[in-house]
Amino acid sequence: MIQLLGPNAISLKEVIKQTYQTTEDCLRTNYYGTKQVSEALIPLLLLSNSGRIVNVSSALGQLKLISNENAKKELGDIDGLTEEKVDKVVKGFLEDVKENLIETKGWPVNISAYIVSKAALNAYTRVLAKKYPKIAINSVCPGYTSTDINHNSGVLTVEEGAKSPVMLALMPEGGSSGLFFDRMEVSTF
Repeated sequence: MIQLLGPNAISLKEVIKQTYQTTEDCLRTNYYGTKQVSEALIPLLLLSNSGRIVNVSSALGQLKLISNENAKKELGDIDGLTEEKVDKVVKGFLEDVKENLIETKGWPVNISAYIVSKAALNAYTRVLAKKYPKIAINSVCPGYTSTDINHNSGVLTVEEGAKSPVMLALMPEGGSSGLFFDRMEVSTF
């Protein structure tokens, strides 16, 4: 059983009950919501000489945690990655949840909706960075930050967790794009 870390450690199963509805809600917020906001703001960002998109993600969205081989292959194909392919992986996952096939199809068992939503967000970050080279677009895991959603069990304060997203938002022109940062360091997708 996975435990949340920190002084108030509790079981993930106590915090997150994954149903089809909660899976859909998680994907709608973490993936589709981010896409909609990005698509709405990109025309404005293109008018700027220093447009930035910083997608707040998670190290749990790294592909090494995706056990579904097809999803890992599709999301890891940097050259062939498209928004349509990312959407297809997300829709396939949602269908597998609906049919209760998460384990059978090789998806992560614990907090799979969160993991898949963040992996999809990371892949979408790469797609956008390729499509809009004028905008610096990155995703970042701010670290395990103490918030209401994790019952304040995080090891970082909100101020500490904010450092890496702010760093990416304020980086100099010509800085990195299309990367995943684990806190302040470039990491693997």
